[in-house]
Amino acid sequence: MRVLVVDDERNIRHTLRVCLEGFGCEVREAATPEAALAALAQGPADLAFVDLKLGTASGLDLLPRLLAESPNLDVVLITAYATFDTAVEAVRRGARDYLPKPFTPAQIRHVLDRSREHRALSSQLESLEGQLAQAVPEATLDTSSPVMHAAIGLVSRAATSDAAVLLRGESGTGKGVLARALHSMSVRRRRPFVTVNCPTLSEQLLASELFGHVRGAFTGAVKDQPGRVEQAEGGTLFLDEIAEMSPSLQAQLLRFLQEKQFERLGEGRTRKADVRVVAATNRDLEKDVAEGRFREDLFYRLNVIEVKLPSLRERPEDLLALARRFVAFFARTGQRPVTPELSPATEQMLLAYPWPGNVRELRNAIERALIVWPAGVLEPQAFPDRIAAAAGTVVALGGPHTLEEVEREHTLRVMASAPTLDEAAKVLGIDASTLWRKRKKYESGGKADS
Repeated sequence: MRVLVVDDERNIRHTLRVCLEGFGCEVREAATPEAALAALAQGPADLAFVDLKLGTASGLDLLPRLLAESPNLDVVLITAYATFDTAVEAVRRGARDYLPKPFTPAQIRHVLDRSREHRALSSQLESLEGQLAQAVPEATLDTSSPVMHAAIGLVSRAATSDAAVLLRGESGTGKGVLARALHSMSVRRRRPFVTVNCPTLSEQLLASELFGHVRGAFTGAVKDQPGRVEQAEGGTLFLDEIAEMSPSLQAQLLRFLQEKQFERLGEGRTRKADVRVVAATNRDLEKDVAEGRFREDLFYRLNVIEVKLPSLRERPEDLLALARRFVAFFARTGQRPVTPELSPATEQMLLAYPWPGNVRELRNAIERALIVWPAGVLEPQAFPDRIAAAAGTVVALGGPHTLEEVEREHTLRVMASAPTLDEAAKVLGIDASTLWRKRKKYESGGKADS
């Protein structure tokens, strides 16, 4: 590893150099902030040991300057004046670790091992994020809706503080996307973003998920396990559907929000964590408070900054742009040779449907349409009947439709439900070669063969 040692005491620099070189590191030294920045300018480093007091200068003030020069640098603050507040401030400014003086070679080795592990995990994470970008439509905050603009603007202002944020809106409106955007805009963006989905676990398992447990705390607890709060140290903890949390867990969460203190299940030791909490709900929390299902003090603690996300029907300006974005994505992942278009009738249908499932429902409907509809133009018949019926666009026997329209829809639906083209041809009572020609014509946007 390439290591930079920044300390105004020559003996400390020499001791660290000897120790680090003994572990196979390439070491550079600097006695002042200016010398440290100059050393980085000569070449990148993987890890930096930075003294808290550099003569009249502060290592804390040097931290952001080092990270601005080398964003992937792991910084370890070293000091003889170790306090919890200093450690918290160091982490907040971007330090990866904190080492009190005097230290031993074993402690240095431990820091090196942790840094190597972190860099390996970061590399894996980048690879996974790249794969995820290919597998899931990219979340975007591009919008033409005034109400969505207002929500995004409030989130961007909230990102400059550490205040708790409560995201409110119907299911599928993108609360998780906005929570991640808030984190990425905040000073905590270099630290973890950790999500806890509150409704998916029992009370005991959710408590363990949040705060961790020690071995033997409950049946199946075979080893000590840190919780999501510890994993989110220095970063953001996103609590999705917070209203589903039990009253006893609400009390524990309230204590953590007030004091930044918690205990793992089965452990008497009190721990601290520096975590920014963002919560989300689709419930009427005021009603839950009035009916005794949600603690009033926790509600006010979480609701420092409230952001209301509009439903998809409240932002019609964005609907067709979102639909086209999903069409392009699923055409690419489905290896369609040509990206289908939305017919005028389909556009009118999408605008007329109320979308109770919001953006999530639109995404799923578009994905299904590209699977079942081989034609180059997406017609209303490519969508589930509930959507087409809401706009009065279902082609039905006896309705005001031409024989060609009825034949086209029936043929496409049979092809969508049959396992093979030959099976679909048998159902339709035509040759497979004839059905193949019809499919090619549908894919090109043409009409059915007569």
